[in-house]
Amino acid sequence: MKTQIPTAVTVLLLGAFAAAQAPAPAQPRLKVFVSVDMEGIGGIGTSAMTNATGKDYATGRRLMTDEVNAVVAALFAGGATEVVVNDSHGDMQNLLHTELDPRVAYIQGAVKPNGMVEGLDATFGAVVLLGAHARAGTPLGFIAHTGTGSVKGLWLNGMEAGEGELNAAFAGALGVPVVLAAGDATFVAQFTKTVQAETVVTKTAITPQSAMLRHPTEVQKDLSAAATRALRNLASYKAWTVRTPIEVRLKLDEPTRPQILTAIPGVRQIDGYTVAFTATDMAEAYRLIRLMYRFVTI
Repeated sequence: MKTQIPTAVTVLLLGAFAAAQAPAPAQPRLKVFVSVDMEGIGGIGTSAMTNATGKDYATGRRLMTDEVNAVVAALFAGGATEVVVNDSHGDMQNLLHTELDPRVAYIQGAVKPNGMVEGLDATFGAVVLLGAHARAGTPLGFIAHTGTGSVKGLWLNGMEAGEGELNAAFAGALGVPVVLAAGDATFVAQFTKTVQAETVVTKTAITPQSAMLRHPTEVQKDLSAAATRALRNLASYKAWTVRTPIEVRLKLDEPTRPQILTAIPGVRQIDGYTVAFTATDMAEAYRLIRLMYRFVTI
């Protein structure tokens, strides 16, 4: 005699079987963009360590690579599904890329129109700035500069900006927030006046060419913890934006370059050292700023 299974029980059993066979929900994608400069890396206390011909540059590269890997590991553990690392210092060929976490995509080389934010677009959910420094002319900023030594000041809509603010504004125009920024104490104090983000102080300048260093291991621990917090609280961070159109002023170190730059349509000379132009958006502003200080030479 056959045993009849009640209809309700059959439905429940079939439902349980189907649930067991169903694929797990897809993990939400979270792309994180990491822009890494060198002056603000933990353990770097002289400009020679940031220069390919300088003493202990090899050590600087190692410190830079280890710092990136510490952050990347925390980002993946915190839910990132893709991490792009953009080398953003000097010739942008500094990281020991064969020793980077193999899960990252690495952007190398300086001949790129968007420089420190090359590869960043609206598909990313967060930006991390490592190895950062204060803007040109900042007292007690370790190796403080903006772009190159030829830049003595940069203003966006009348607000003075350094590389950190410029990169944050580019990201903000895409709707992407900076969630973590690390560098010397002066950079952190300067940057957080305008941008809300997790921060880590890696050193304190004694002069623009010397610093009191924290041990790199301690810096990396703090960065790992900060990256974890940043992704946990991702929804609380806001993209930092600059109103458009954008009035840009760029002050240079000598009077010939400004005259040459006026050959670019829309660029006008303000005084012996300063040029200005109006950009429709941050993408246009960023590219032209970088063109003017990086690729126009005299």
